[in-house]
Amino acid sequence: MNKADLTDAQRRVLEALDVTEIVDDVVSLVQVPSVTGTDAESELQNTMAARLRALGMDVDCWKLDLDELAADPEYPGVEAERVEGYGLVAESGGQGVPALVLQGHIDVVPVGDLSSWGGREPFDGRVSGDTIFGRGTVDMKAGVAVNVAVAKALLTSGVTLERPFAVHQVISEEDGGLGAFATMRRGHRGEVAVITEPTSGRLVVANAGALTFTLRVPGLAAHGSTRLSGVSALEVFWPLFAAMQELEAERNTHVDPLFADYEMPYGVSIGKVSAGDWSSSVPNLLVAEGRFGVILGEDVSDARLALERTIADAAAKHPWLRDHPPVIEWDGGQFASGRLAEGHPLIDEVADAVEAVTGARPDAGAAPYGSDLRLYTGIGGIPTLQFGPGDVRYAHAPREQVSIAEIERVAQALAIMATARLGVHL
Repeated sequence: MNKADLTDAQRRVLEALDVTEIVDDVVSLVQVPSVTGTDAESELQNTMAARLRALGMDVDCWKLDLDELAADPEYPGVEAERVEGYGLVAESGGQGVPALVLQGHIDVVPVGDLSSWGGREPFDGRVSGDTIFGRGTVDMKAGVAVNVAVAKALLTSGVTLERPFAVHQVISEEDGGLGAFATMRRGHRGEVAVITEPTSGRLVVANAGALTFTLRVPGLAAHGSTRLSGVSALEVFWPLFAAMQELEAERNTHVDPLFADYEMPYGVSIGKVSAGDWSSSVPNLLVAEGRFGVILGEDVSDARLALERTIADAAAKHPWLRDHPPVIEWDGGQFASGRLAEGHPLIDEVADAVEAVTGARPDAGAAPYGSDLRLYTGIGGIPTLQFGPGDVRYAHAPREQVSIAEIERVAQALAIMATARLGVHL
């Protein structure tokens, strides 16, 4: 497909896209520090609800029942503390299930060490040349701005929509997907969905899963001057760590071809370790917090069992741990894997639109991180892929940034795809 093949309606919708307005929108979104679980997250949801209502969309903005969701057997878990949260779905109106859902999350991760930002304010949304800088630019407020821009173009360009569409804006994606989970439990659905997470021009049709865990390793306290009379929890942790590394290598021996660009899609990572309570005492407890990658298509319970067995087997071979076994707790975010069915028409629909904009057909592949895709394809039963502006390698980093040119390309491609799917005409 090329631009010469576009219909008059598609050209009209493209003309309604205002890149300057999208950039301004990204900047204003970044300037709201909507870290997962904060008041700013809630404030931004309600602000965006008002904006979508102003476009004439039917808006459902509701306060989540956190206790009810936490009691659900399929609850995805959370890592950030929260006292409230809001769901937000806006539909264009019309009869039937929305033919297309554009989805994005508005929560961002904390900024981390401010000194690593080189004196820059993480939430200033600074624009320099073709680049917007700041926390949340790529993950994923640029994608959120694209969703709103496409919706606005469809609704204000003067075209007629034969079928309805929806914009889903969710919270808590960064720590497990509570917002997407709540949206599915609310009953919102669509024929297909595109999540505008950063994909570097590719189509992401599958995600590995990721399970947060805490490992507690016991030791025996003693005075540091007589450490041999005790057992250091730090020292007995090492054989467990080595066993996890061996398991990681084994689980990454044979991987799906969709992960061809990744050396290790199913990583086992220890992100935080704490041990002991006094510098001259032998530590009697080590607590390690980590992330366990879930193989594409693997049941979450089987993934958990794989790590539990590895830790148990390693402990059984250790003279101290066999009688003082370590304990694994599965807390925090629990991301299953997710996948769009191979050959689903949505892939070609988006690929055709991208080709019309860029002149090149995008590759389809998988990503090694968890996302809301697995909740939409799983609980929601909605065929879903990811396609959005930016490079995920900039996400969660002090150099977080997104290209304006790429924002424009993604907005144009999704506008073209949406007009074709929705049966838009003049």
